[in-house]
Amino acid sequence: CGSCHNGRGATGKPGSHIPVGSASCQACHATSGWKPSRWSHTQLAVAGQCASCHSGGFPPADGRPANHVPYTQVAAAAGANCDTCHRSGFGSWDPGRLHANVRVSSQCATCHTGSFLGATGKPATPIHNGATACESCHVTTGWGGGGKPDHAGFNQATNCASCHDGRTATGKAANHIPAGLTNCFACHATSAWRPSRWNHTQVVVTRQCSSCHTGTFPPADGKPANHVPYALVAAAANANCDTCHKSGYGHWNPGRLHANVSVSSQCSTCHTGSYLGANGKPATQIHAGQTSCESCHNTVSWTNAKVDHAAFNQATNCASCHDGRTATGKAANHIPSGSASCFACHATSGWKPSKWNHGQVVVTNQCASCHTGAYPPADGKPTGHVPYALIPVAASANCDACHKAGYGSWNPGRFHGNFSVSNLCATCHTGGYLGARGKPANALHSGVTTCEGCHRSSSDWGVVQFQHGANQQVGSGTCDTCHNGNTARGKPAGHIPVQSAAVKCDGCHRSQAAWSTAVTTHHSLLAGQSCKSCHTATYASQGLQAKPANHIPEAQLLNGSSLDCSGCHTGTSSWGSVRMNHNASLGGGAGWCKACHATGTAYLGNMERKSLTHEAKGKTPIDCSESGCHRPLGSKGKTFTEWD
Repeated sequence: CGSCHNGRGATGKPGSHIPVGSASCQACHATSGWKPSRWSHTQLAVAGQCASCHSGGFPPADGRPANHVPYTQVAAAAGANCDTCHRSGFGSWDPGRLHANVRVSSQCATCHTGSFLGATGKPATPIHNGATACESCHVTTGWGGGGKPDHAGFNQATNCASCHDGRTATGKAANHIPAGLTNCFACHATSAWRPSRWNHTQVVVTRQCSSCHTGTFPPADGKPANHVPYALVAAAANANCDTCHKSGYGHWNPGRLHANVSVSSQCSTCHTGSYLGANGKPATQIHAGQTSCESCHNTVSWTNAKVDHAAFNQATNCASCHDGRTATGKAANHIPSGSASCFACHATSGWKPSKWNHGQVVVTNQCASCHTGAYPPADGKPTGHVPYALIPVAASANCDACHKAGYGSWNPGRFHGNFSVSNLCATCHTGGYLGARGKPANALHSGVTTCEGCHRSSSDWGVVQFQHGANQQVGSGTCDTCHNGNTARGKPAGHIPVQSAAVKCDGCHRSQAAWSTAVTTHHSLLAGQSCKSCHTATYASQGLQAKPANHIPEAQLLNGSSLDCSGCHTGTSSWGSVRMNHNASLGGGAGWCKACHATGTAYLGNMERKSLTHEAKGKTPIDCSESGCHRPLGSKGKTFTEWD
């Protein structure tokens, strides 16, 4: 085109034509005229070249406006070309998309003064007065939701409302709960209005609940529509919310009306079934037509019903109400009571405690009907019960054959009092069954399996006739193996002294029936043991004769009281078998001989007695042997054997 359109042959390209380089005119202009052109920024490369045309010197390519943001003063955008920000349409200098294409984190105030195109300036508000660093609070994505004032230094003393007044910053909502003069900080965190820190302690709330809980100040919900109509109940008419709603303020239900207000009437005002937390009367026969709850119930619990049973008696059909629907019925595990009336056992104040005494229905031979363990409190036969069914005489017995007169416990049962048992004792008496003693763990019972071999009574173990086997016969010397006071009865405390361990029980005892029968004392077994150790009044009850009261005074003899009986008594069968032994006594003092041999003495024995003057009339000798007559100092008789 330029070969003709050179300004001479034909109209040429004006001087203000945008620079097009070597592009053909046809790329933009139609052949019918220079204008309108068909420029669409696609005819030649424009990326990074906007400023080549958009300088203001090439209409209609307008230049950068005077109030264009001074982006060249911002370090991050200093070298940017127009199409760094102005893209996709090239329709207008505003808006340009600087922050979408250039990462800017500082120098915000260079452009955001309010004087430059498309760059919002800071508001004329107190919070912005003197602020020169936008980025301290705001982000580059937007002023609105991106503001981030640094509240780190704010505290209880901060007057939040100085900024949060609804103009400078978001203010308190019109439906904010009435908080009086309380500072915002008392409830709200500095990061946002919500969630708040309200816990009912920031202002006085006692009796003030309804100031906020009207439904007008969310989230403080108001009294629900189905709240109990407490104002209609005289005792609670003037109550405030916190009369009932205490300790946590968590919910309208449950409220604790009855715990805080003493209500004794008008129950049906609230307890209709339509109000929150107030149970209504059940749709049961016993409640039909009832309008006064308090006639039966108290305010603690519905379950503590106090139906007036005063007129009920033995003739009352309790089950007409107590059928499990209208009122509590008989439990599935109730003891079988046949046609007996409930009243026969139970008081009208409650199912328990019952008055069961085994007299209300026939129980003879019927114990096992209830005492199976399936009908508490009628307990079943315990696992440790004696196996009576293994004893032929008791095999078909019923419980009350043994358990009589009181029915108080499985133990003791009176088995032997009701059955005559003479064998099979070991079936029950193992020590493993209730009330049946087992054999002792001692040598005597070791290996024994037949109790009745020795024990002759079913009422007392002590009634026993021990069957002494071949190793326990008299003469074996083994009696004390068992008769030691533990295994079997031992030697009595009053037994005569036996000072030698070699002396055995059956050396003297010839009968197995008792210690005291058929005792033959073998003095030969007691050789070397003094007669005096046994022959005393202490053992007289065992047939041992003690020294007679008129025994001669041993003190008159040379060895005196140290003499043993055998010194004179030569036989062990009688005290009368005696040969006087003066032990070579020579007298030696007045009264030695005459103490026994004087006429009139009553000492036991056949000694000769003489008056002291039987020869020398009128003369009283000092003693027989010192008179010069009788030996050993005199000359008459034989020493210690005869007088003359």
